[in-house]
Amino acid sequence: MSDMHRHPTRRRVYARRASVFSGFVALLGTIVMSGPTAQASPPTPPSAATARTQLASLTVKAEGSTDGYSRDKFPHWITQSGSCDTREEVLKRDGTNVQTNSSCAATSGSWYSEYDGETWTASSDVDIDHMVPLAEAWKSGANSWTTAQRQAFANDLTHSQLIAVTDNVNQSKSDQDPGEWLPPRTAYHCMYARMWVSVKYTYKLSLDSAEKSALSGILNGC
Repeated sequence: MSDMHRHPTRRRVYARRASVFSGFVALLGTIVMSGPTAQASPPTPPSAATARTQLASLTVKAEGSTDGYSRDKFPHWITQSGSCDTREEVLKRDGTNVQTNSSCAATSGSWYSEYDGETWTASSDVDIDHMVPLAEAWKSGANSWTTAQRQAFANDLTHSQLIAVTDNVNQSKSDQDPGEWLPPRTAYHCMYARMWVSVKYTYKLSLDSAEKSALSGILNGC
């Protein structure tokens, strides 16, 4: 899980296609979305078939302890380009018609949360979720990494480790693995499992038996 925000009030906004008001606005949108290629989603993970092969190769063992764990040991959000940090880059990447100010803060746009199917027009209603939570990574092998390695993991824009989602859904996930929690939107379970396995495989993290069983069941049905 990642950056938690709590809001006393919120307004749900139904998904809709944003209108382009003029060629100038379209051009401006292109300029302000500079940085990683805008694709409105995290990097696509390997296929379900490949994920099944990767899953079979991972070490299965009981989860380690959280002794010594601290989010500070996974420095984030770091500067990625110009004045933009990792959170801001993901907001631009995963959103639609996102515009930012000189500090790279999102001033407008919309964000569709794959986890629950909701769309938001305020970036404050969106969290950037670590697909494999930081505490989960710690218990799966990251406790032996250097701080630099943990920083790279916590800010990884190359793999399917970061995704913009509804904040309270991210908070309900907390540090749980797929054997304990899955997105409420079942249509996303296959992609979620592919993403989770890809991250664990990339970083050579272990998984427990219940986690593997849940992932196997999902991937076998993809």
